[in-house]
Amino acid sequence: MAENKTQPTKASVDDFINQTESPKKREDAFRIKQIMEEVTGEKAVMWGPSIVGFGQYHYKYESGLEGDFLIVGFSPRKTAISLYLLGCMETSFNELFAKLGKHKTGASCFYINKLSDVDEQVLRELIKKSYDYMKAKYPTK
Repeated sequence: MAENKTQPTKASVDDFINQTESPKKREDAFRIKQIMEEVTGEKAVMWGPSIVGFGQYHYKYESGLEGDFLIVGFSPRKTAISLYLLGCMETSFNELFAKLGKHKTGASCFYINKLSDVDEQVLRELIKKSYDYMKAKYPTK
């Protein structure tokens, strides 16, 4: 059975964010880290080499594949900041996304160019609802 490649590591989140080339994107990444810590009550942890995650859940598919993954997270990529709010991607949060501001949606994440493109309060609400949804769907034993 294949294991999820993206695992939590002991790497420093701040060192990772400090490697972000763009000063503005680096500033935004530190702000998103702060927002996610405040909203989730979780400490930031590196998942693999490039994702900052908050909290984790255990999944098990009917196929027998199981593992752990972050509940919410982000990555300051070269082209955009990827935000992983898995609960938002699995449920209908269209009303909040409509109020969020400039973003693009992907299969398991959404992308923003910069934090000032979105409404921070709406982002906080999306993070909270997504986090709460995933905690309810995958309760810890």
